Amino acid sequence: MDHAKPLPAFLSKRYQGWKATTYDENKAWYRKLAEEGQRPRAMVISCCDSRVHVTSLFAADPGEFFIHRNIANLVPPYEPDGAQHGTSAAVEYAVNALKVAHVIVLGHSKCGGVQGCQDMCEGKAPQLDEKTSFVGRWMDILRPGYERVKGIQDIGERSHALEQQAVLISLENLMSFPFVRDAVEAETLALHGLWTDIGEGSLQYFDPTREGFVSV
Repeated sequence: MDHAKPLPAFLSKRYQGWKATTYDENKAWYRKLAEEGQRPRAMVISCCDSRVHVTSLFAADPGEFFIHRNIANLVPPYEPDGAQHGTSAAVEYAVNALKVAHVIVLGHSKCGGVQGCQDMCEGKAPQLDEKTSFVGRWMDILRPGYERVKGIQDIGERSHALEQQAVLISLENLMSFPFVRDAVEAETLALHGLWTDIGEGSLQYFDPTREGFVSV
């Protein structure tokens, strides 16, 4: 492991500050979490984007959310093929082992992954079409969403619509997992689709009765 380096100084200093303040002031709570294990009420599937900060958005404490992040907050369809599926494994663990009551898919504005999908589908990013592109093959999950919005003429509106399609496609794919579908039908699990505007700090949720996203 000669390629591994020590922790950068700026991170070491931040850790020391956290340990001396936040941890020290809440030591009993952290020890309780460690001893009793996690019992999160909800799983959140969000984007890897460094600007998306789920715990800050909902003022969540440690132990409240089981969080999984990936490019463009996507959930792939159920594929029990014996291969390695990180997102599917996280969903399985959250629903079957942790028994979360909610699974939330959180999309966001100016998503680079979604923009990459749009560029790829419009022939503007041939590198993503290469079989060797991990990002491109992951964004194939969103291709059906692009087909739904490709007729929107305004490019900004089309991008925005595709960001929300990333949420909707993920909700649809979640229901392809038998254990998710069973839990939803048993009313022990609820699925939610959210989209946040990073610059405005606004939050919207998908309302199936209105067939669209509305402000929280």
